[in-house]
Amino acid sequence: MTEHSVLKSGDRNPIRLTSWKFILAFSIGWMLLVVLSSISLSQMLDYWLFTLLGILGAIFANSTGAGGGVVFIPAFNELNFSEHQAIATSFAIQCFGMTGGAITWWYHYRAEKTELRLWQGFKRIIAVCTFSGIVGLWFVYGTHIQAPSSLHQSFSLFSLILGFFIVVTVFFVKLPRERSQLYIFDYIVITLIGLFGGAITAWLSVGIGELLAVYLILRRFDINMAVAAAVIVSAFLVWAGIWQHTLVSFQVYWQVAIFAGPGALLGGIFAKTLVTYLSATRLKLFFAFWLLVIGLAGI
Repeated sequence: MTEHSVLKSGDRNPIRLTSWKFILAFSIGWMLLVVLSSISLSQMLDYWLFTLLGILGAIFANSTGAGGGVVFIPAFNELNFSEHQAIATSFAIQCFGMTGGAITWWYHYRAEKTELRLWQGFKRIIAVCTFSGIVGLWFVYGTHIQAPSSLHQSFSLFSLILGFFIVVTVFFVKLPRERSQLYIFDYIVITLIGLFGGAITAWLSVGIGELLAVYLILRRFDINMAVAAAVIVSAFLVWAGIWQHTLVSFQVYWQVAIFAGPGALLGGIFAKTLVTYLSATRLKLFFAFWLLVIGLAGI
């Protein structure tokens, strides 16, 4: 079984997401979207770098469990996007990237992990965190609760605290062997993570995946399962939230989304490969390093 494969319903024959059929259909769909958008050739030359940004953001997001906004938001701040534009465009791009990553991780689970003891709580974690996350997300939207500070300050502080916390867990917290069973305590905490993380995601376009991944790692669940669950929950949340930024109040910088989105989809599909080559400690340190860098840069 290859790493980038999708199972047909009812059998074990893989359909590779990297096959020429998928790539051809994907390329045709993207070109059609560009043509219909009436973007000129000169504009295409200006925006093509956003495709690389989408790939980078999605690879990072889907290999760590963090949302792609941890890459997109700092970039959009440097480009002087308004706060609403930055968040909305980040949501739109993540609808591509987190979906590609979520599909890849889900079929990895279906193909190789369904009978594995360490992954037995995988679907329950996703269900509980997704439901409570959507409640938290739409509570913020429905009640128009504003973030406690500006996007720039909130994002930098969130990144610093989370990055520092991960470093502490790697070097100073000695945990027992990996666990697989979920307890009542875990369900309560995961529900709270969903509610709180959903609210943060509404404000920053990231949050729930990071919190869920860190909690599962701290509780000593399988590192790959933690990342996979965080990616899938994040995918559900960005799809639940994109409607606020399109149907309710359209703030998406669509020219950027058109070019970064397809790149993010490809990055999301290939991200799992990175995880297979990194140990749990390296993965956590890689995650923490990036969060600390963008947090310090924003202060």
